[in-house]
Amino acid sequence: MSQAPIRVRNLGRTEYRQTWQAMQDFTNRRDRDTADELWLTEHDPVFTQGLNGRAEHLLSPGDIPVLQIDRGGQVTYHGPGQLVLYCLLNITRRGLGVKGLVTLIERSVIQLLWDYDVGAQSRAGAPGVYVGDAKIAALGLRIRKGCCYHGLSLNVDMDLEPFTRINPCGYRNLAVTQLRDFGVADETEVVGRKLASILIGNLSEEKPGSAGS
Repeated sequence: MSQAPIRVRNLGRTEYRQTWQAMQDFTNRRDRDTADELWLTEHDPVFTQGLNGRAEHLLSPGDIPVLQIDRGGQVTYHGPGQLVLYCLLNITRRGLGVKGLVTLIERSVIQLLWDYDVGAQSRAGAPGVYVGDAKIAALGLRIRKGCCYHGLSLNVDMDLEPFTRINPCGYRNLAVTQLRDFGVADETEVVGRKLASILIGNLSEEKPGSAGS
């Protein structure tokens, strides 16, 4: 099945709630012919609590707002210096299942990190990407009408202190790291363009139904 090119949009720094609403609106409006898009952004500081989120994982949010949102997973933090890549994809048209899509996204992040000489891996049952025992990328999606939105966040060069105010992704004492700690000097926008290119390449290589369900 031939696929139309994926459009990449660089949104710059955005307020979370407005971007979330824009993703919902895009997904509600799209039809079978709407091209897929990847949105690159950084957010103003915010904690987002997923559909399965438990209040006990919010330890001391302080002055950072908390939003209850419609992706899967528990609580995470977004802030300046963190790359957020939103995947607005028609997964039915691409023959992708949810598990296969998660694996493909994780693989793309791992490939990017290896290109920076940062060894990384995924973990069974714990979506995201890890360097050693520390989490460097979080992932959460929402599926509606056979299409997905939300996506992943990759820590590039940010203040990691707010992660101490939560149990990241619902894991107590989970260490969090970022690309800067491994000597990567690229700005968030550059990292985003590289990751989008890798992800598009991996999506184009998938055959319908080949990524599981």
